[in-house]
Amino acid sequence: MRTEKEEICRRMDEIHTTAMGYGRIRKNLGLCGADPVAHCKNIIMDSRCMIHRKGKNWYCEMDNVRITVNTHSCTIITAHILK
Repeated sequence: MRTEKEEICRRMDEIHTTAMGYGRIRKNLGLCGADPVAHCKNIIMDSRCMIHRKGKNWYCEMDNVRITVNTHSCTIITAHILK
Protein backbone atom coordinates (compact mmCIF):
# COMPACT_ATOMS: atom_id res chain seq x y z
CA MET A 1 0.00 0.00 0.00
CA ARG A 2 1.40 3.38 -1.04
CA THR A 3 1.47 6.33 1.30
CA GLU A 4 -0.29 9.53 0.21
CA LYS A 5 3.15 11.13 -0.33
CA GLU A 6 4.22 8.27 -2.62
CA GLU A 7 0.96 8.43 -4.55
CA ILE A 8 1.02 12.18 -5.20
CA CYS A 9 4.73 12.04 -6.13
CA ARG A 10 4.01 9.19 -8.57
CA ARG A 11 1.43 11.42 -10.28
CA MET A 12 3.52 14.63 -10.19
CA ASP A 13 3.51 14.96 -14.01
CA GLU A 14 -0.30 15.13 -13.94
CA ILE A 15 -0.52 17.98 -11.43
CA HIS A 16 -1.88 21.17 -12.98
CA THR A 17 -4.34 23.96 -12.30
CA THR A 18 -6.96 25.91 -14.21
CA ALA A 19 -6.60 29.45 -15.58
CA MET A 20 -8.56 30.74 -12.59
CA GLY A 21 -6.39 28.61 -10.30
CA TYR A 22 -3.21 30.35 -11.52
CA GLY A 23 -4.55 33.72 -10.44
CA ARG A 24 -6.01 32.43 -7.17
CA ILE A 25 -2.77 30.68 -6.13
CA ARG A 26 -0.63 33.70 -7.10
CA LYS A 27 -2.85 36.02 -5.10
CA ASN A 28 -3.18 33.77 -2.04
CA LEU A 29 0.56 33.02 -1.82
CA GLY A 30 1.74 36.47 -2.90
CA LEU A 31 3.73 35.11 -5.86
CA CYS A 32 5.09 37.67 -8.31
CA GLY A 33 6.13 36.25 -11.65
CA ALA A 34 6.71 32.74 -10.31
CA ASP A 35 4.89 29.82 -11.92
CA PRO A 36 2.33 28.83 -9.27
CA VAL A 37 2.20 25.18 -10.39
CA ALA A 38 5.98 24.81 -10.24
CA HIS A 39 6.01 26.55 -6.85
CA CYS A 40 3.36 24.16 -5.49
CA LYS A 41 5.10 21.11 -6.95
CA ASN A 42 8.35 22.15 -5.23
CA ILE A 43 6.53 22.36 -1.90
CA ILE A 44 4.82 19.00 -2.42
CA MET A 45 8.11 17.27 -3.33
CA ASP A 46 9.93 18.69 -0.29
CA SER A 47 10.66 16.00 2.30
CA ARG A 48 9.22 18.25 5.04
CA CYS A 49 5.82 18.47 3.31
CA MET A 50 3.11 16.56 5.19
CA ILE A 51 0.34 15.13 3.00
CA HIS A 52 -2.97 13.67 4.05
CA ARG A 53 -6.12 12.78 2.19
CA LYS A 54 -9.57 13.82 3.28
CA GLY A 55 -12.36 12.74 0.96
CA LYS A 56 -11.53 13.62 -2.63
CA ASN A 57 -8.62 15.96 -1.84
CA TRP A 58 -5.01 15.79 -0.79
CA TYR A 59 -3.91 18.47 1.66
CA CYS A 60 -0.21 19.26 1.42
CA GLU A 61 1.23 21.35 4.24
CA MET A 62 4.68 22.74 4.82
CA ASP A 63 5.73 25.64 7.01
CA ASN A 64 2.74 27.97 6.80
CA VAL A 65 1.33 26.89 3.39
CA ARG A 66 -1.51 24.48 2.63
CA ILE A 67 -2.09 23.29 -0.95
CA THR A 68 -5.32 21.50 -1.89
CA VAL A 69 -5.12 19.01 -4.78
CA ASN A 70 -8.02 16.97 -6.17
CA THR A 71 -7.04 13.28 -6.03
CA HIS A 72 -8.92 12.27 -9.18
CA SER A 73 -7.95 15.03 -11.61
CA CYS A 74 -4.65 16.12 -9.96
CA THR A 75 -5.86 19.72 -10.18
CA ILE A 76 -4.45 22.18 -7.67
CA ILE A 77 -7.64 23.74 -6.39
CA THR A 78 -6.14 26.37 -4.14
CA ALA A 79 -3.25 27.24 -1.86
CA HIS A 80 -3.31 29.34 1.29
CA ILE A 81 -0.97 30.81 3.82
CA LEU A 82 -2.01 29.48 7.21
CA LYS A 83 -2.37 31.93 10.06
